[in-house]
Amino acid sequence: MPSGLKRRYGRRDLHFITCSCYRRLPLLRSMASRNVLVKILGEVRDRYRFALVGYVIMPEHIHLLISEPPNGTPSSILQVFKQRVSRRLRRKPRVRSSTAQLSFRFDSSDHRLPQFWQPRFYDFNVWSQKKITEKLHYMHLNPVKRKLVVHPRDWPWSSFSFYEGKDSALVRIDPIR
Repeated sequence: MPSGLKRRYGRRDLHFITCSCYRRLPLLRSMASRNVLVKILGEVRDRYRFALVGYVIMPEHIHLLISEPPNGTPSSILQVFKQRVSRRLRRKPRVRSSTAQLSFRFDSSDHRLPQFWQPRFYDFNVWSQKKITEKLHYMHLNPVKRKLVVHPRDWPWSSFSFYEGKDSALVRIDPIR
């Protein structure tokens, strides 16, 4: 771990996490890549049993609001999550034998990048209901600020729909009440 970087675990805080793609490239620009990431997020959450309170997937970064797992730390979760996403999305394109079309993996040139994610992640401890609300609003408004959509409900790769009462998030949300 770099000198001066302190992670604060074991306090039962939530963690607001930001992970960026390599050199902030839009490696999550396609719907298919964002869908793969959401699927892997759900699998990792189920395996490590942490609460996923909120999320948003942007073209070049993600935000998560998670609890600490019963065993391990958010760092260990992020390591597994980032490795799985990277391995899945950096596979070289395959040719389907029946149609001779490329099946989805990622853009054909992107598998040559030296890595998918920036090496570290930003982690902010969230300890109050006020901060939880603040971080959820920040995440959900991110696609609007970036002019990807007009309203947060129009961006399916976030937990906004769950909090709007639609319960149609792409991955199960564990709200803190």
